Amino acid sequence: MTARPLHLVVVGGGMVAQRLVEAMRDRDTAGAWRVTVLAEEPRAPYDRVALTSYFSGRDPEDLAIGSPELWDDPLVTLVRGAAVVELDRAARTVRAADGRTWDYDQLVLATGSRAVVPPIEGADLPGVFVYRTVDDVAALRGWVEEQSARAGRPVRGAVIGGGLLGLEAAGALQALGTSSTVIQFGTHLMSAQVDLGGGEALRRLINGLGVAVRVSTATTRMRPNRRGTVGRLDFADGGRLDVDVVVVATGVSPRDELARSSGLAIGARGGVVVDEACHTADPAIWAAGEVACIDGACIGLVAPGYAMAEVVVDRLLGGSAVFPGADTATKLKLSGVDVASFGDAFATTPGALELVHSDPVAGIYKKLVLSDDARTLLGGVLVGDASAYSSLRPLVGRALGGDPSAYLLPEGAAGAAASLGGDLPDDATVCSCNNVTAGTVRAAVTDHECRDVAAVKACTRAGTSCGSCVPLVKKLVVAELAKAGISVSNALCEHFALSRAQLFDVVRVTGLRTFSEIIRRHGTDAEGRGCDICKPVLASILSSLDDGHVLDGERAALQDTNDHVMANLQKDGSYSVVPRIPGGEVTPAGLLVIGQVAQDYGLYTKITGGQRIDLFGARLEQLPDIWRRLVDAGFESGHAYGKSLRTVKSCVGSSWCRYGVQDSVALAVQLELRYRGLRSPHKFKLGVSGCARECAEARSKDVGVVATDNGWNLYVGGNGGFTPRHARLLAEDLDTETLVRTIDRFLMYYIRTADRLQRTAPWVEEVEGGLEGVRAVVIDDSLGIVDDLDAAMARHVDAYEDEWKATLDDPVKLRRFASFVNAPTTPDPSLAYVAERGQVRPATVAERTDSAVLVAGTTLAVRS
Repeated sequence: MTARPLHLVVVGGGMVAQRLVEAMRDRDTAGAWRVTVLAEEPRAPYDRVALTSYFSGRDPEDLAIGSPELWDDPLVTLVRGAAVVELDRAARTVRAADGRTWDYDQLVLATGSRAVVPPIEGADLPGVFVYRTVDDVAALRGWVEEQSARAGRPVRGAVIGGGLLGLEAAGALQALGTSSTVIQFGTHLMSAQVDLGGGEALRRLINGLGVAVRVSTATTRMRPNRRGTVGRLDFADGGRLDVDVVVVATGVSPRDELARSSGLAIGARGGVVVDEACHTADPAIWAAGEVACIDGACIGLVAPGYAMAEVVVDRLLGGSAVFPGADTATKLKLSGVDVASFGDAFATTPGALELVHSDPVAGIYKKLVLSDDARTLLGGVLVGDASAYSSLRPLVGRALGGDPSAYLLPEGAAGAAASLGGDLPDDATVCSCNNVTAGTVRAAVTDHECRDVAAVKACTRAGTSCGSCVPLVKKLVVAELAKAGISVSNALCEHFALSRAQLFDVVRVTGLRTFSEIIRRHGTDAEGRGCDICKPVLASILSSLDDGHVLDGERAALQDTNDHVMANLQKDGSYSVVPRIPGGEVTPAGLLVIGQVAQDYGLYTKITGGQRIDLFGARLEQLPDIWRRLVDAGFESGHAYGKSLRTVKSCVGSSWCRYGVQDSVALAVQLELRYRGLRSPHKFKLGVSGCARECAEARSKDVGVVATDNGWNLYVGGNGGFTPRHARLLAEDLDTETLVRTIDRFLMYYIRTADRLQRTAPWVEEVEGGLEGVRAVVIDDSLGIVDDLDAAMARHVDAYEDEWKATLDDPVKLRRFASFVNAPTTPDPSLAYVAERGQVRPATVAERTDSAVLVAGTTLAVRS
């Protein structure tokens, strides 16, 4: 006679509950347990991590996680809308608010947490929301749409709380067309995950999205407007902010009321006390997820919750698993903002060393925390460029090998991280959400014949939760396939099975000119959202093929931060303006205009390495006025913000130098005016030297031209930066016409075939045939495409339009350049600058006073 299955009741219908049921049905092959899940919400468990995607048009049903067949299993019962209000430990029963009861043999509390609303006067006003469930975000969306229709102007929003959830909420408001301000009580954003340096870099990135930030600010009151809905926030420092909607994201507290009322032990800061097996003091009751207090703390992340669910299932089936500890690694999921934190990010380990790389111009802050011998990785913070996150996180507690700084530098990090995919030990955890190791991923390829990332994800569950490990999973899959001699997919990302080069050809041939059309016809993303990989790539491709403005229609939503405002975001949140100075040649009158603009707007001026003048410290609303004065004086955008031509550096050549054999200045001007605005996979630079003395350093450029007695020698594939490479000779003694035609073809061939964010140096090495292959294509026409390359360049030259001037002529585009809706052109006199070497520069935090400081249209209360 078959024994009756024991009854396991799970109170809570979230992600942890779903994982627990899934694990039970995977492992309980004998059918020893039947499981009942009591979900308070009227829907199956869904991905709370992806709530923000709801505002991009994603249907709530698409947020469901796991296989729908799980809930059809005869041993599984999902009860929706069952809010459990009573736990009777003696009778081993639970009762819902509607009177229904269930008995249990074993019970798991997976009730999660609730949003905390601080005791602020007016927090109960209409228009104040929390951000926790699908119903919360649906109500928020409906309110914003209603207010927008009523007001006939952009809705003014605020988010109280600058943590992970607060920033995602701010992104959601932006997606709804709402201006938003993040109000953070602490000194910097995401203070639980990143240090002050990372927080400052993050603030600049958030400002670049058009989101204002106030730090060190306490909200004391929410005041109603005449309609009785929320209309204003008052701050402790005397400031105020007019609002139409407020999202409170100040943290969560565990939903431990059932445990409290039934007499179970509760932690000092809440949560059901459990041991390392996730067991309470009651032998029939367990707890997992955010409601569980383990080692004195509740952990508000999905990966530890999943680990607890696995431990509970193992124990119920007779195992001896224990909670392995919390992986507190986090990655912000906000378009255009790359932030990650992992391991001992704050260097609390005794003797820990901090290795920091900060590039304010590029908006990047990176920190690795190392052991006292600088060999073992303990943790890190990555802001602005978190591409190495998935590769570094599994190495926490292991020796990095080589120079740790290589993992922080842009091109070095790419190479170092790439090597990790093949060298990562089998026992290193790749996906902490699902506890999948590198060995498991490799086995999926070798033992289970998975041939792409999608198959590996289905087989191992790696990358199916937060998704941050997918880049590393892809590296492992590619490396393992290559070992087996199997062809490797070069898909751009999970939304396009095509490589960047293939996608370029598809767009070129089909004539499609919008992202939505392209992803609908050639992508794999049914919702058509894309990601931070494919969107900027298609923005670049469309700009390379078409003469449309970068802010036209859908293209505006595809651009990176700097392209959004056609200026470079700086470390203090202001912007720099770089007018084009072709070949470094500028008239005295032009210099006077630049100097006068800098003086009138209080801008810091600097001669760049590319023979241009950079004007630092402009506020967002000042950009159009600065552009107008420069454009009126004959200047145009220098495209310092784009993945495009930066500069053509030149010496004075035969015009002035007694050694010069060719007019390098004239050629440099010609080349810069020819290639200005040409979008490409990465930025590129040219140099022209008037003789073999090479004063323009042309051979450190992507395209270098050096004069000879017989014409020009052409070098390609050089790069400066962190991995300097000398350009290599492509052709010699060319006349000017042939030289220009050859450069045209080289650049167009590169633009069509290079990978995403690939500089010319690695492209020349990796393209089919290497340098000889490039020479065969662009000089010998081995592929029969030079006429097409010539025509493409001719179209670019003919269609060129200055982006600054085009913006100034378009009132719709100009609306983007306003820091405050109610005062779009009014400057804030509290902007703090200090003098240094005869010029002003932004004040550091230490140099500022307790007064409010405006940074890129954002008022900050900074405490000294």
